[in-house]
Amino acid sequence: MHGLGNDFVVLNGVTQVIHLSPEQIRFIADRQRGIGCDQILLVEPASRPDVDFRYRIFNRDGGEVEHCGNGARCFVHFVRAESLTSKTEIRVETKNGIIVLRLQDNGEVTVDMGAPRFAPADIPFRRDTQALLYDLPVGGSVVKISALSMGNPHAVQVVEDVEAAPVLMQGPLIEHHADFPARVNAGYFEIVDRGHIKLRVWERGAGETLACGTGACAAVVAGIQRGLLDHRVSVRTHGGKLTIEWQSADCAVMMTGPAATVFKGEIEV
Repeated sequence: MHGLGNDFVVLNGVTQVIHLSPEQIRFIADRQRGIGCDQILLVEPASRPDVDFRYRIFNRDGGEVEHCGNGARCFVHFVRAESLTSKTEIRVETKNGIIVLRLQDNGEVTVDMGAPRFAPADIPFRRDTQALLYDLPVGGSVVKISALSMGNPHAVQVVEDVEAAPVLMQGPLIEHHADFPARVNAGYFEIVDRGHIKLRVWERGAGETLACGTGACAAVVAGIQRGLLDHRVSVRTHGGKLTIEWQSADCAVMMTGPAATVFKGEIEV
């Protein structure tokens, strides 16, 4: 499946028991020797009475991560296509909390991404005090970033031209920066106007992807905090468009966008 080109192998762990080693995950995600994907999504039965499913996310390097917005939209279409539910509003348990997913009449999915978190300890980010902008030394220079968590860590910066941004060279350096002990997603966004941005994201454990849902949320939140954007923003990625809404610090970020199934099959691991 894919959400704006951010692609996933989605596995049904409800009707079968699935345990994958990091080596098996890397094999499945390999674009030359396996199926190929940015991340693997595992749908499992709920482990608590107040949710419908459990949702686990593995990067193609084999590591498990907390959140994936594009994957969450695919999740909704998957569980309905597999007849695991007929609901249009689904509560899902993730590694980092509960998210609410709503299928719209036009087939797009709105995801309640939860409220962003800014305290350095919550990101996690090695700084003593919370700030709107931070100086981050990277590769012999200093870049100004917004740092926040959308259930996973993000370091976001505004650039003049997103296509000329040093995503491929600087992104890995930021991902593995010593000040981010859990690694971090590196986002770069260009402001078109107060309601539109262009975005590229270097995702930890996956590299640059065609779209990043949590990265879009983090970029819009950072722009609103700095007074650069309105509360509803269209985010253009290489894979397509997302709509992000955020009203205030204690409110959840709402993300709306499409999801698509490419093929179904079996693989021997």
